[in-house]
Amino acid sequence: MITLYGFPKSRSLRISWLLEELGLPWQYHLVNFTQREHRSPAYLAINPAGKIPALTDGDLTLTESGAIALYLAKRYGNGRFLPVAGSDEDARHDFWLCYILTELEQPLWTMGKHKFALPPSQRVEAVLTTAQWEFAKALKEVEARIPEQGFLLGDEPTVADILLAHTLSWAAAFKQPLSPVADAFRARLTDRPARARALEKESAALPAD
Repeated sequence: MITLYGFPKSRSLRISWLLEELGLPWQYHLVNFTQREHRSPAYLAINPAGKIPALTDGDLTLTESGAIALYLAKRYGNGRFLPVAGSDEDARHDFWLCYILTELEQPLWTMGKHKFALPPSQRVEAVLTTAQWEFAKALKEVEARIPEQGFLLGDEPTVADILLAHTLSWAAAFKQPLSPVADAFRARLTDRPARARALEKESAALPAD
């Protein structure tokens, strides 16, 4: 059984969404940030960095959302969610993965760290303006490449589509302006039933108030 360790609406949603798209059996293990369970000895034994998501599949333990998503698509996708290896589309997919994770997401995560994730003593409010500028700059590159219809590489979604839609959802939550094309892309990806199922499964893991 595949086990995903995560917290609702964090990067673990990328993986729970893909798991649902692939139709795989899996279980969700809540790592409750509010209770600092990500720093517990039990979780640090799974991911010594204390970050989520993490995934176990048999004897394999894997961290980093991009690596986990690629593993699942390669092992269980049966040709779905990844282009043909070595093709031009594969190269373009690599571009998207690298750009999303290193250029587009990072200024958003900087905002998150300095708003809520870091200890209060380590937050620097002045950093937020620079992070917003960096995100807007990176977003222009994305907006110039996003198709008005369909997906990044044609008629079928890929891992990159899920990562980009999730990152743009973070941007919307952080009240960063998106162009109509980018917001429409975000909306049509996040409307997929697999994402709704993933959200429901993650939310159901939270303890009742």
